[in-house]
Amino acid sequence: MSKAVRFGGSDLLEMRLPAWRSRFVLLFIFLAFAGLIARAAYLQIISNDFLQEQGAKRLERTLPLQANRGSLLDRNKVVLAQSVPAQAVWYDARRIGEAKDDELRKLAEILGLKSDRMIKQMRADNKRAFVYLDRQVDSDVAQKAKALKIPGLGFITESKRYYPQGETMAHLVGFTSIEDKGQEGVELAFNAHLTGVDGERNVIRDRLGNVIEDIRELRPPVNGQDLVLSVDADVQYIVLSELKKAVEFHKAKAAAAVVLDAKTGELLAMANIPTYDPNSRGQLHGEKLRNRVFTDMFEPGSTLKPFGVALAMNQGKVKASTKIDTGNGRMSIGPATITDTKPHGVMTVEEIIQKSSNVGTSKIVLEIERKDLWDFFNQLGFGQTPSIAFPGSVAGRVRPWNKWRPIEQATMSYGHGISVSLIQLAQSYTIFANKGQFVPASLVKRGPQDSVVSHQVVSAQVADSMLHMLELASGPEGTAPKAQVQGYRVAGKTGTAHKQEGGRYINKYVSSYVGLAPVSDPRVIVAIMVDEPKSGVYYGGLVAAPIFSVITKSVLTRLNVQPDAIEPASQLRKMVSAPSGRQL
Repeated sequence: MSKAVRFGGSDLLEMRLPAWRSRFVLLFIFLAFAGLIARAAYLQIISNDFLQEQGAKRLERTLPLQANRGSLLDRNKVVLAQSVPAQAVWYDARRIGEAKDDELRKLAEILGLKSDRMIKQMRADNKRAFVYLDRQVDSDVAQKAKALKIPGLGFITESKRYYPQGETMAHLVGFTSIEDKGQEGVELAFNAHLTGVDGERNVIRDRLGNVIEDIRELRPPVNGQDLVLSVDADVQYIVLSELKKAVEFHKAKAAAAVVLDAKTGELLAMANIPTYDPNSRGQLHGEKLRNRVFTDMFEPGSTLKPFGVALAMNQGKVKASTKIDTGNGRMSIGPATITDTKPHGVMTVEEIIQKSSNVGTSKIVLEIERKDLWDFFNQLGFGQTPSIAFPGSVAGRVRPWNKWRPIEQATMSYGHGISVSLIQLAQSYTIFANKGQFVPASLVKRGPQDSVVSHQVVSAQVADSMLHMLELASGPEGTAPKAQVQGYRVAGKTGTAHKQEGGRYINKYVSSYVGLAPVSDPRVIVAIMVDEPKSGVYYGGLVAAPIFSVITKSVLTRLNVQPDAIEPASQLRKMVSAPSGRQL
């Protein structure tokens, strides 16, 4: 037994511990500190990379670097659509309870949201760490929201699509989703071309999700490519404005118009009424979204007459001077009867087009083999989806030739029993502007080096002869004298077709007109379609032709096309003395 150590005189304070136990405790404490020092050295020196990795997992985040979507430009580089900076507003539902209702009401007022609904939404779930409150908020609005310093409220930089032309270009450019993906129009058709590739960057965030340090850029973003369209913004504005006036004047259900470059097939303008503003997302639904130029089929009526007659002339079956007896303006095929608006008796082929005789056209086209007529329609693009890349484009309807009955072949000659879209009808008239060559429509501006893809449909002589007939049809003795344009020679054809409902023709009409100008060297093709005019007149020559006249005059002036017609003095005096109001 070791000798006890005395700490005092009292026996109660005397300790009797062996010396080895004290040394053991001292050694244990030393080893413990040595272990801690070794562990600290191991963690801070040997395992530094591991610790950095673990820290990064908790604080470091990989964030996307958003690529800018390419802009849409018109042929003169006017901006039609572009991406602008915006902010996404989000909140941490676990912390939003710290905010006062008064603060949240101010936030709702700034963001344009209903305060009661917003507060209820934000208070309902207190477990989620990230909830979007609003997307694509203008930067200045976001700054006002930030100034409130509401706990748990966060902001993310993003972009939004802005359309400077508003409703003027709506159906052409379309719009994008909240995620900046194309949903309609060119935005959808060329989405892959316009969409860029997002990059990535590493950042350090605090516990509230705020970025406190930008570490490095992992991959730079690749912006989308700009796209130059064939459309002319000024021409588009002219077309939409006149179409609006006409729809209002005629109390029509809807209307559509197309303007093509007669030589290249480039789409200079395309408008629909009703329309919408792609900047106002609340409007993006219903009938307003329908792009009738591409998606609506209708029976073209007499605007189709020049084609069957042109094919017959091309095959040598008739000439412009060939005389056809239309009798009393009635023609029976089986139990069906084809009629003209009035009897014309014996007429030349030229007069049949000028006066728009159903009987005369039927007699000519019935001489053509069914298969030949069907092939001809296919060469013109009828019954086929247009080559122009546009969402929702319809092929139209042309029944198989081997199922045609004589009455069906006859009615198709004047545009019944066959359905087309307005863009198909407009591009089919390129054969009369280009010496018989069909030129498909194009949405993208063609460069000087871009060759126009076309194919010969009828001979140049037949095309020129038909162009002359169409000029007569739009003259004083034709069906569309109101299509005349001061200073320019015009050629074109009217169409008036009954609409079908439940498989029956009813007393509702589609009025149309397709024309070219100037005749001496056609520069533009303008196609007009008015759906269900209710002003008391419905003939294409009274409804659609005057719209063509106003639009074509403005467009030719805008394009600096030289006049090719000298007005007689009497006509000039009449024009000067005429009232300035629009006569439809």
